[in-house]
Amino acid sequence: MKRVSLKDVAREAGISTSAVSFILNGRADEMRISEELQKKVKIIAEKLGYTPNQIAVSLRTGQSKLIGLVVESIAGHFFGLLAKIIEEQAAAAGYKLLYSSTENKAQRGIEILRMFSQHQVDGYLVTPAKGMEKEIENIARHNKPLVLIDSYFPNDNISHVLADNYRGTMMGMEHLFDKGYRNILFVTVKLPMIQMEERKRAFKDALQAKRVKGINDKILELPFNSSADEIATQVKNFIKAKPSADAIFFATNYLGIHGLEAIQQAGLSMPKDIAMICFDDHELFRLFPGGITAIRQPIPEIAKTAIQLLIAQLESGTEKQTCEKLELSPTLIARGST
Repeated sequence: MKRVSLKDVAREAGISTSAVSFILNGRADEMRISEELQKKVKIIAEKLGYTPNQIAVSLRTGQSKLIGLVVESIAGHFFGLLAKIIEEQAAAAGYKLLYSSTENKAQRGIEILRMFSQHQVDGYLVTPAKGMEKEIENIARHNKPLVLIDSYFPNDNISHVLADNYRGTMMGMEHLFDKGYRNILFVTVKLPMIQMEERKRAFKDALQAKRVKGINDKILELPFNSSADEIATQVKNFIKAKPSADAIFFATNYLGIHGLEAIQQAGLSMPKDIAMICFDDHELFRLFPGGITAIRQPIPEIAKTAIQLLIAQLESGTEKQTCEKLELSPTLIARGST
């Protein structure tokens, strides 16, 4: 179907294209166009289904009023809530959101960023995947408004907002120690990103402080793209191979959800046979009988802080962007599994 243009509206209204443009772009009063004619043109535009050409608007104003949001996944509690809050905050500031996910595939992330650039987004909010460094550095080098969420590249001087993953994991370990658990297992995902590395580092540091030996043998790392059945099976086998284990720490909530199945398949009950804690809370953990202890990330605060930083950059115009590196405090939610 042919796109309805300003010329089509002007032809139907019997006036010049420039007059239609003034009316539909809010400059009718400035150009002393009568209210009657304004009303007539707006009715015709609606009848014909006219919508502004966003590229033309961007060229004229220098702004698209679009923000590009790239996350790891469009599924799951964390990124779903994050995107919802960012969209609400962006709308309140007069921006719309283009939203896509990488599934932790660098090439897919690069293609998304380039697509956003073609749509002339005004700014970027990005959860980066390993391999996206050069593309993200290129955006920053051109002084485009940019904030990284949930992860970052350690050597880059780019604003980022995420939970304090090291401290959150330490909080969980201290909770387990306080409850008397010492032979603790750790299940994580093979993902070369700072948030996962910090969680594993905290786990190892906590055990080293207690002079625990054989720490690496207590860690199970699973491929990122493992299926639910594969996760459950490997976790079950891991637990069975460590019969003296008295607690298990899952580094992400999706691993924890599948870990619940593994614990049941192993014929164990919580916390009698084994205690369980998970980094990143989930509604299922609250509803599960007795509840699952979790480290809750401050998702609303992460989302609001990230969009506020981005909008501040957008409003600063051509001024050099200030780099803000923020790690927000998570919360321990103690429930019956520990």
